[in-house]
Amino acid sequence: MTTRMRRRIDTDDEGSVSLETTIGAFAVSVVIAMVIIFGRYAIASNTIDLAAHDAARAASIARDADAAQRGAQAAAEATLSDQSLTCSTLTVEVDVTGFDIPVGEPAEVTATITCVLDFSDIALPGMPGSATVTATYTSPLDTYRSRT
Repeated sequence: MTTRMRRRIDTDDEGSVSLETTIGAFAVSVVIAMVIIFGRYAIASNTIDLAAHDAARAASIARDADAAQRGAQAAAEATLSDQSLTCSTLTVEVDVTGFDIPVGEPAEVTATITCVLDFSDIALPGMPGSATVTATYTSPLDTYRSRT
């Protein structure tokens, strides 16, 4: 083999840099998208926990079961709005069976918040486009306050 042919074979890697750059850029964009999705999920999870706490507290200070349902819904929506979290689907469930327990006996209300988060604006093909976050919080009712 002549020196001329050897030189041509050794330097025949034209285009490999652009291919490596393309693959590297795609890998970096996948990692960045995953970090953003994980960050959004973590922040949303904390916000849903706070909303469940606020909803249970609002329900526990209500005078009756209907007011507890309305108060919990309003408190959850207000907390999510204050934290700038938008759910594609929001469910607020309140267990108000504690209002049926006679005064003088311990009772509690439980609020469960379920929020479906939408990641379609940043998700790449093959990544999750949404996630469901659920939080539950229980708050005691005042043992000696009237429950109608």
